[in-house]
Amino acid sequence: MQGWYPLGGRGYTAELLGNEVISEIAAAYGKSSAQVILRRNLQKGVVVIPGSSNPDHIQENTELFDFELTEEEMGRINALDRGEKHDWY
Repeated sequence: MQGWYPLGGRGYTAELLGNEVISEIAAAYGKSSAQVILRRNLQKGVVVIPGSSNPDHIQENTELFDFELTEEEMGRINALDRGEKHDWY
């Protein structure tokens, strides 16, 4: 499975990156919200394809393999699912 626009896509990125649960988990690891979201997807077996033209963001998107989310953290993030599908791309 591939996750295109795993960081929210048009109109949803700021809301996702600013989510309180994700931000709290990110702070505990010294990581960004984007890194936590990408790591969560990798741990679920989803290939992530984040897009960016910003060199700093591209570098950050590769720094996902020096931490692992706990089952409790994965559960907290999974509980955020709203059952929405966005496929206008």
